[in-house]
Amino acid sequence: MTPESTPPKSSDIGFSMDDFAKALDQHDYTFEKGQIVRGMVVQHTSDGAYVDIGGKSTGFVPLREAALDSTPDLAEVLPLNEECELLIISDQNAEGQVKLSARQLQLQQAWDHLAELAETGQTVQMLVTRTNKGGVIGEVEGLRGFIPRSHLLEKENLESLVGQSLTANFLEVNQENNKLVLSQRRAIMAAQMDKITAGTLVAGKVARIQPYGIFVDMNGVTGLLHITQISGSRVDSLNTLFKFGQEIQVIILNIDEYKGRISLSTKVLENYPGEILENFDEVMKTAPTRVEQALEKIQKEE
Repeated sequence: MTPESTPPKSSDIGFSMDDFAKALDQHDYTFEKGQIVRGMVVQHTSDGAYVDIGGKSTGFVPLREAALDSTPDLAEVLPLNEECELLIISDQNAEGQVKLSARQLQLQQAWDHLAELAETGQTVQMLVTRTNKGGVIGEVEGLRGFIPRSHLLEKENLESLVGQSLTANFLEVNQENNKLVLSQRRAIMAAQMDKITAGTLVAGKVARIQPYGIFVDMNGVTGLLHITQISGSRVDSLNTLFKFGQEIQVIILNIDEYKGRISLSTKVLENYPGEILENFDEVMKTAPTRVEQALEKIQKEE
């Protein structure tokens, strides 16, 4: 064997623990606050869980950050030797360790999901947990939601809603201000609006009387019977013709889904201008037989 082919001595290729530590230092293990990482749970303690995320030190998940539940069972929410996705909530300390959170990542994902649902006009379920003077408070995908009294179907006995799951859509989704405001009434209205079409006869009840017309509740959907659509003759006093809770039949004149408005008419049910004023009960009684002529009048007006 020539000198050129002599193998190097073992000491020339040795790799000590110091060398390994230096190699680790040269590798980029930088973790930053706000970064999402994956790791494996390696240890549980009374204070939280340690997770191997591929750095020089294991990351630590404080107990309060392990789940949305304030008193989570670590064995259930962060099982040992299983991978999980976590959010870094602190910068690295001197040992290179970071604090991690499953709770804050879940909250972030919940806000993102609700913003998407709101943008596409979908509904959610809110579990009512308590009430206040302004309405009801509940939980929506781990987030605190609020439905104002004016946007509830049940406006008086709010306590009866505690424990119930209400279908609602969105009035405001604001993660920055931690504000999630919902409406049960609008969700019900949207669902009912899908079932009604212009030109149909619908039964309802007088819900509110205003100088410009009356609002009619049609099984959770409210439409406006404008004073000019009540009769072909001038209507001097709405309060003498209508009363709160009175049953009435109306023709759906127009549906504006974008604004959530429904326009109604009884004028088109008249055989002659002023018939509603002279014989209201008869017009209501025979309304189903007047629909065809009502549709003809609507088409002519269009």
